Amino acid sequence: MAQRTVSIQSSELTNRIFGSFDRNIRRIEEAFGVRIYNRGDSVDGGDSVVIEGSEAGCSLAAQVIGQLSKLAAEGDAIPEQTVDYVISMVGDGKTDELQSLSGDCICISAKGRPIKAKTVGQKRYVDSIRKNTIVFGIGPAGTGKTFLAVSMAVKALRAHEVTRIILTRPAVEAGERLGFLPGDLQQKIDPYLRPLYDALYEMLGMETCARLMEKMTIEIAPLAYMRGRTLDDCFIILDEAQNTTPEQMKMFLTRLGNGSKAVVTGDLTQTDLPFGQRSGLAEAVKILRGIDDIAIHEFSDRDVVRHRLVQQIILAYEKNSAQKRVYRTVTQKGDGKGTSK
Repeated sequence: MAQRTVSIQSSELTNRIFGSFDRNIRRIEEAFGVRIYNRGDSVDGGDSVVIEGSEAGCSLAAQVIGQLSKLAAEGDAIPEQTVDYVISMVGDGKTDELQSLSGDCICISAKGRPIKAKTVGQKRYVDSIRKNTIVFGIGPAGTGKTFLAVSMAVKALRAHEVTRIILTRPAVEAGERLGFLPGDLQQKIDPYLRPLYDALYEMLGMETCARLMEKMTIEIAPLAYMRGRTLDDCFIILDEAQNTTPEQMKMFLTRLGNGSKAVVTGDLTQTDLPFGQRSGLAEAVKILRGIDDIAIHEFSDRDVVRHRLVQQIILAYEKNSAQKRVYRTVTQKGDGKGTSK
C-alpha cells in the first residue's frame, strides 16, 4: 500500500477542504479508492493530511487536495460541486488546466466575496470577454453565463472603461401566458428582467444599484426598446438570446457604438419561441463564426455550478433527446418515407 502526505497551511483550511462531516473528503476517497485522514500538526505549523491506497489513487487524490487547498487559501468556498469538478478534471489528466483558476478575481461582490470563474470553461469565457468586442456565451442552465457577464460589466464600470451598463432581454414567456400585467412600464417588464436584477444586487447591493439605475448609469430594458439607438461607451448584455428572432438579433448587434462591448447569452435547448420560429441566436452563431473580434464560447454540462442535481438533469435530458433522434432515424429508414412517426 502506498502513502502520500499533503501539507495544508492551517486547520481552518483543512476544515473547509474536508467539508461538513468530512463530506468532501469522502467523495475523494470514493473517486480514487483511497483512505484519507488528518494526522494533525505538521512541522510548518499546518496540518498533515495522509492518503493511503494504490500509488495511482494516492497521486490523484493528492492532486485534488492540493488544488482544493489553493482555492480555499484564496477565500473560495468548497462546495460539493467544486470537489466533484476538480475530481473529474484530475481524473481526466487536466490538472494543469485547473491552475488557471487560481488568483483571477473578476471583482468583489457587495458582501465582500471575491467573484471568480469556478471552472476552466468559465475562465475561458471571461478571457474571451476581456479580449473581444462581442462574445456569445452559449450553454445549459447554471453555467454562469449571465452572472459572469454582469460581473465583467461591473468591473468595467468601476475601472471607468465604460460609462454605462445596459442589460436587455426579449420579453418572451417561458411556456405560460401571464396576460396583462398591472402597473407602469417598469412594473410590467420587471418580471422578465428579474434574473438581471439578481445578478446586479449580488455585485453592487440594492441601494447602490438603485442609485445607479436612477442616474441611468445602469439601464435595464426589454429588447424592443433598443431599436434606433447607438450605444457608445457601454457594456451591453443581451440575456436569454435564444428567444430572439433573427431580425431582433441583427437589430441588437447593430446598436454597438464606439468604445462599447457586447455579451450575448443563451441556451439553445430552452427556446420559448412559437413553433417553427427560427432562433436569432442559432442563426447568428452560424453567420458570425470566424469573424475577428467576435468570440463564440460554448459551455458544457461540466461547467454547471448550481446544485449538483442541475448537471444530472441536463445530462438526463440530453440522453433522452439523443434516444429520440436515434428512434426517428431508425423509423425513417424503416418506413422508407423519410418522415418520422
